[in-house]
Amino acid sequence: MSTFIDLTGAAAQSATYGADEQQRMGFFTDTTLCIGCKACEVACKEWNELPEDGYEFTGWSYDNTRELNGNTWRHVTFVEQFSGRSAGTGRWLMESDVCKHCTHAGCLDVCPTGAIMRSEFGTVVIQQDVCNGCGYCIVGCPFGVIGLKEAEGTTGKCTLCYDRLKAGEEPACAKACPTDSIQFGAVDELRERAEKRLEAVQGRFDGAQLYGTDTGDGVGGTGSMFLLLDKPEVYGLPPDPIVPTKDLPQMWRAAGVGAALLVAACVAAAVRA
Repeated sequence: MSTFIDLTGAAAQSATYGADEQQRMGFFTDTTLCIGCKACEVACKEWNELPEDGYEFTGWSYDNTRELNGNTWRHVTFVEQFSGRSAGTGRWLMESDVCKHCTHAGCLDVCPTGAIMRSEFGTVVIQQDVCNGCGYCIVGCPFGVIGLKEAEGTTGKCTLCYDRLKAGEEPACAKACPTDSIQFGAVDELRERAEKRLEAVQGRFDGAQLYGTDTGDGVGGTGSMFLLLDKPEVYGLPPDPIVPTKDLPQMWRAAGVGAALLVAACVAAAVRA
C-alpha cells in the first residue's frame, strides 16, 4: 500500500492531525437510520478483498461478526433492549462501527516501523508492505479497532478506502449504505451536520447523543463520528477514550532527566575515586 501514500510533508506524518493541514475527510454514522442490513460490511470486504467471517453461531443476537478486527473493518453492532416481558416493549439499537481515525492516533505513535502513516486526507493508514505484525498498534488503540491478519502476519483496519479517495470516489461502505446512515465528507462539515441532526431527533429519542465530535476529548476528537441513541458503552464504545500515549512526552523527558542525573552521579563517583 505504500505506493498509494502521498504525504504532504512532515506534519502529515504526525500522530496528531492539526487544523493547519489540508481538508480532513471522515465519516458521520447516524444510527437512527441504520436498518442493520450489513451492506456496509459486505461492501468493505469485497472492495478490500478481506476474508469472509461471521459464519459461526455467536449467541449474540444477529451480531455475527461481534467486533472489529484485522479482517473485519466495518462491523454492525446489534443491541436488543427490553423494557418488559410483553411483546413490543423493547427496541433494537444498530450501529455500523469503524476505525475512528483519531486526531491524536495512539497506533501511529507506537508503530516502530513507520507502517502507520497519516495520509493527505487526514486518515490513518496501515501500509501492509511495511507492517511487521508486532502488534504495538493493537494495544495503542483505545477503541480496540485494530487486529492481526493471521494469513499475512500484519495488522489491519479501515483505510477509509484510500485508493477510492485518490480516485475521487467515496468509501465503499458509504456508497453501499441504502439509508445514508453512513455519510462521508469533510470532517468539519460532518461535525456541523451531526450537531444539526442531533437537534432534530432529540425530541423523539431521549438518549440521543453525539460521539467523537468533541475535539477536547482524550483523543482530540475523531474522524469517524456517531449519533447514538444510548450511552456509548451500550454499543461497546469507551465512554471516555484516552490515547494511551498521552503522557509519553513527559515520560521521555523524565527518563532523560533521570539518565542525566545517573551520568552525573557516576562521573562524581569516578572523580572521588
